[in-house]
Amino acid sequence: MTDSSDEAKQIEKLYEFGERLNEAKDKSQNVKDYEGVIDATKTSLKAKQLAAQLIPRFFKFFPNLSSRALNAHFDLIEEEDLAVRVQAIRGLPLFCKDTKEYISKIVDILGQLLTADEIVERDAVHKALMSVLRQDVKDCLVNAESLTALFKHIWNVEEPSQDDTIRDKVLCFIRDKVFPLKAELLRPQEEMERHITDLIKKSLGDVTGAEFRMFMDFLKSLSIFGEKAPPERLKELIGIIEGQADLDAQFDVSDADHIDRLISCLFMAIPFFVLPEERKLDLLKAVAEISPYTTPQDSRQVLPSVVQLLKKYMPRRKTGEETNFTYVECLLFSFHHLAHKAPNASNSLCGYKIVTGQPSDRLGEDFSEYYKDFTERLSSVEDLTRATIKKLTQGMAEHNKAMAAAKSDEAKDNIVSLF
Repeated sequence: MTDSSDEAKQIEKLYEFGERLNEAKDKSQNVKDYEGVIDATKTSLKAKQLAAQLIPRFFKFFPNLSSRALNAHFDLIEEEDLAVRVQAIRGLPLFCKDTKEYISKIVDILGQLLTADEIVERDAVHKALMSVLRQDVKDCLVNAESLTALFKHIWNVEEPSQDDTIRDKVLCFIRDKVFPLKAELLRPQEEMERHITDLIKKSLGDVTGAEFRMFMDFLKSLSIFGEKAPPERLKELIGIIEGQADLDAQFDVSDADHIDRLISCLFMAIPFFVLPEERKLDLLKAVAEISPYTTPQDSRQVLPSVVQLLKKYMPRRKTGEETNFTYVECLLFSFHHLAHKAPNASNSLCGYKIVTGQPSDRLGEDFSEYYKDFTERLSSVEDLTRATIKKLTQGMAEHNKAMAAAKSDEAKDNIVSLF
């Protein structure tokens, strides 16, 4: 253990090194002073704290000592003393401020440190990471490199027990710290939004349903997928959803996460509904079949999209266009089950008041116009259904009459082809 007199001498010596380095016009000539700072990482606790400040401050002036300086500083991060560790963490962003080649390494280390137990240490890691991410945000290459290094903790999991913990912490950091600051961090906007989209797509290889929803909600908030986005961008989102659903895989009813992902994918696809015609019916059937088993939270989330599609396919008045009754049937079936799971959502969507006693009932608001619109659409579909049934009944009667009058198999075949 270092006594107080030795510690005082070490601190005094460090201050001398620091002063000479500060005052030197050509700091690269003060190699001995910087080596003295590095060596101080093997001395007393207070000297280590001071060294943790000085090493990154003068790091850029001594490229020949870079490996030695970094290793010494990284040793400080593993110190038992909390104050030393925190000071060392705070100094990490300085290593890549002027020496960009170390960005990936520093971000990688900070990502691992997100698992720190001490609050003050974890807070220092958060601030250091944000400091690195904010450095040179206008430099697309630098910005992309720092985000890539962070996302690698999501898709590179070699030792599940330890790496899963790091992965979870990194995901939380991205969700809570990075995503909310997308306007500040993703610059230049289009290039960086494209880059983070690619990073997210690469991260979807093994995610839970909740993680997938988080990523998709973020992607939908980006300007490149906004209202003015070209059709191919929307198709890209649909492709991501379809790929995550893994519809060709063997369905395992015991795999709760697979079920969760499938439900998430189905519900996410509905708002876009830009699938090819042959796939739209498959989607609506799948949503209808799964709707009785959804949670109230999922039901509340998807109901607005179902109502919007009902309004699209249930005309308020006769338009002369053919009604797709199969679409309407699937949507009404889904609406019935989803609204049953989330009854307080129906008032604000279509004016149906169901009292649950919760503020979300919104009973004090007037949604009578929504109610009028929705009931008129239902009445219109009812009239169209009656007319269609009548037409089908007449057609069947004519078909049966013609078949009864047919004298040969050839005549019957001709009748079948006509109908």
